[in-house]
Amino acid sequence: MAIRKVFFWIHLVIGVAVSVVVLMMSVTGVLLTYEMQLDRWALRDYRAPPPGPGVEPLAVDEFLHQVSTRPLETLPSSIRLQVDPREPAALSVGRGDYLYANRYTGKILNDGDGPMRRFLRSVMYWHRWLALEGDDRDLGRAVTGAANLGFFLLLASGFYLLWPRTWTLNSLRNIITFRRDLKGRTRDLNWHNVVGFWLSVPLLIIVVSGLVISYGWASNLVYRAVGEEPPLPASLSASETSITEDEQAGSFSARQCSYQTLFERAAEEVPDWNSITLELPESDNTPVVFAVDRGNGRQPSKRINLTFSRSDCRVHERGGYPTHSRGRQLRSWFRYAHTGEVYGFAGQTIAGAASVGGVVLVWTALAMAYRRFF
Repeated sequence: MAIRKVFFWIHLVIGVAVSVVVLMMSVTGVLLTYEMQLDRWALRDYRAPPPGPGVEPLAVDEFLHQVSTRPLETLPSSIRLQVDPREPAALSVGRGDYLYANRYTGKILNDGDGPMRRFLRSVMYWHRWLALEGDDRDLGRAVTGAANLGFFLLLASGFYLLWPRTWTLNSLRNIITFRRDLKGRTRDLNWHNVVGFWLSVPLLIIVVSGLVISYGWASNLVYRAVGEEPPLPASLSASETSITEDEQAGSFSARQCSYQTLFERAAEEVPDWNSITLELPESDNTPVVFAVDRGNGRQPSKRINLTFSRSDCRVHERGGYPTHSRGRQLRSWFRYAHTGEVYGFAGQTIAGAASVGGVVLVWTALAMAYRRFF
């Protein structure tokens, strides 16, 4: 059997096996293309102009005090403030759960996720776990991960099959342009080839980043590709501070730096900031961390973490993307390259187009398989 025929049957069998799950991930990927913008659009009614001329938003400490007087089921672990004070402050009250508050009054503006957020979250659950709950999510994650791995093999074998045996103008035309003179199976093949050709690079980035997100071995390969040893699982989230307990607690004066003072200093450190997130410390003896973002919130290279001591109001440590190793930077890039958000609106649009392409590839593949056997 010729090697090309072997690749064809491998391509066909894998394609049929993963088609339904890949179709689901492609459709949900399309729906999530502009998730960030839809989230912001859903919060448009929460924007609040100053209550009067020259009125400034509440200082961070006063804002937190006002929030603490509200009946909250869960105390916030962090607050995110936008450079535009009319935008509501986001209070993190759980993994992915936020309450929003008026910057000028501290008034809570919502009691939970709105319809748009609930819809997008349900789509995301389908995309990641087939909408399974509890312990069944591991099964859903395994299925979507395997389908994504299958899609990677389809891209690799498809590239081989797409390569013309002889380079002629007509063979090139069949893989780079849609032909209106074709019908049935030949039309499906033309669509399949053209979409696969033009969207091969963004699809490859989406699929490879999906592997990095889904599998530890793929994530480890990212580090090894740049000559680094993969970190231990615990070290991925652990962060050490250069401020010792003795330095932090022993040098306290009777009056500590206010959060507002630290917030202003963080803003001075990064003048072109778009948002600043204050991680609320567990005690007064704990260093205060501000995550400063100069991008859209999904661009790791535009983030920096500043760790302050409340005893002297100084930055004792700079962390985040600029201080990470090449391997960890690349791993962070893969996380948001999957959605295209790392390159802003243009990246999202390309990723969305690739997801539409995924739908077309599955549809034409199933149509050709059906015509072949029935």
